[in-house]
Amino acid sequence: MKLAKYLKPYLLFAIISPLLMMGEVLADLCLPYLMSFIVDYGIAEDGLVKIGESAFASGVMNLLFGAGQYTQLNIILTFGIMMLMITLVGGFFGTFCAYAAARASQGFGNDLRCDAYRRVMSLSIEQTDKFTTGSLVTRMTGDIAMMVEFVEMILRMFVRAPMFLIGGTVMLLSLNIKFGTVLLCALPVLLIIIILVLRRAVPMYSIVQKKLDRVNAVVQENVSGARVVKAYVREDYETERFGRANGELRDVNYRVLRMMSVLHPVMNIVQNRAILAIIALGGIAISEGVAGMSTGTLMAGVNYVTSILHSVMMVTMMFQSVSRAMASGKRINEILDTVPVISDGTVTQGKKSEVAVSFRNVSFRYPGTAGRPVLRNINLDVRRGETLAVIGATGSGKTSLVGLVPRFYDPTEGEVLVDGVPVKQYKLSALRQKLGYVMQKSELFSDTIGGNIRWGRKQASQTELQKAAATAQAAEFIEGFAEGYDTFVAEKGASLSGGQKQRMSITRALVRRPEIMILDDATSALDLATEAKLRAAMRESLKDTTVIMVAQRIASVKHADRIAVIESDGSILHCAPHEELLQISPTYVDIVNSQAGQGGAAQ
Repeated sequence: MKLAKYLKPYLLFAIISPLLMMGEVLADLCLPYLMSFIVDYGIAEDGLVKIGESAFASGVMNLLFGAGQYTQLNIILTFGIMMLMITLVGGFFGTFCAYAAARASQGFGNDLRCDAYRRVMSLSIEQTDKFTTGSLVTRMTGDIAMMVEFVEMILRMFVRAPMFLIGGTVMLLSLNIKFGTVLLCALPVLLIIIILVLRRAVPMYSIVQKKLDRVNAVVQENVSGARVVKAYVREDYETERFGRANGELRDVNYRVLRMMSVLHPVMNIVQNRAILAIIALGGIAISEGVAGMSTGTLMAGVNYVTSILHSVMMVTMMFQSVSRAMASGKRINEILDTVPVISDGTVTQGKKSEVAVSFRNVSFRYPGTAGRPVLRNINLDVRRGETLAVIGATGSGKTSLVGLVPRFYDPTEGEVLVDGVPVKQYKLSALRQKLGYVMQKSELFSDTIGGNIRWGRKQASQTELQKAAATAQAAEFIEGFAEGYDTFVAEKGASLSGGQKQRMSITRALVRRPEIMILDDATSALDLATEAKLRAAMRESLKDTTVIMVAQRIASVKHADRIAVIESDGSILHCAPHEELLQISPTYVDIVNSQAGQGGAAQ
């Protein structure tokens, strides 16, 4: 019911569609009735004599041809043309019903998909990790597609099936009341079987969706990690892992389909028995000369009982779709009802001061983890225009520290300030607009090189792109491509080397002209010579920009204004220039000594 609001903008189409379907059903219900006149009065030998038994049939013929001025061929042609006209009218109603239902359902799906996507994009990293990528993809595609199909079915089948059931029953009983005994015997049998099957099948659809999530997750992991799989010759293992997930999905689907497969044979058995019963009752009545019973009436009765039982089957399929839609709707609502942990503030601009970024008594541990925090009691000020490097052992919390500035996570204790304002008080868009963020793992998109760089600033001119690329030492390889900045980049930058992707990511951040530049081990794939050129160019172009850089190599950080050393317990005891740290920080000295023989402290 929560999702019904997405149908409101298309309420006109949602109302028109069922009304048009009513017209189509009424047209379909008229056809067997008219056909009985053709059989009884147009084909039967004594049809001209018996036509007076039907006030409607005789009235139509008398009106068109005059009393007694028509032949049996006239009767066949007249009611045949009427059936054709009614079929055309029904087709008109059906066509526009389908159009209206499609407009409403597809509009519903578009709006729901957009809202769900916006909510996914607003979730924090911990929340998207909790859902898993595979599950989010399934919910955004398969589950929403199921809801679209369900809405379209509601607007059409929820009218068609009940109307056929009720209208067909009325028409059948109007032909001969004894035909009602056939329905009284057939419907309970069919309904009991349907209820028994659905009671067992419906809960299985939620399990099917979960198994599908698992299959999607395995596929996504293997496609994105294809190089690792191949490098370690784990194709067989991953194929087996996929086979297990796929087999579980297959087995659950088998169980559901086995249960549902009972319905069609039962439907056919009940329907054929009902038809036999109608023919038997009608045949006996005709042989005994019962008034009101004829061959045409019998044929109409067979048509109506078939339509009634088919409508019951359609109702069954509707219940099946309802159960699947409920499972999908629940999964979509889980996304829409998830409140982002990282919420917007109201501040759009802080006050320019000497300190650009400040950490005050900051401690942090990842959600759902126990033990000591990743970061402990961090107090650190980063001055405006300063280049601050962050170094420490692997796993000491360097990435976690810089990730608190753009609010990928919030600190467990303490607060982070930008321009004197706690980051929690900023509008997220305003806060992140101040930043240029370059990660160690470069994320590029299926777009041109220029398009990827303009992610930093959409309005950037070609000259600005070239200037930023020159600073990032990317201009040479970009201009080496035949199409230059119009060269298309494969998904995730698969057509580029690691160093090229990192330099493109740095170019993307530079073209943004940020107030604060965060480089999270962004030069790890570059050789020392290229990195030295990059540092020199960035010092020249980022004179007024605050730079916070995370690095592993001493050569990458020794020229920074200050270097913050994160200890193994997640605290920062020393933050000073390179030469001073050599005198006061045992941890820094250990890092320098460990790299001394590798050329890491050179340059």
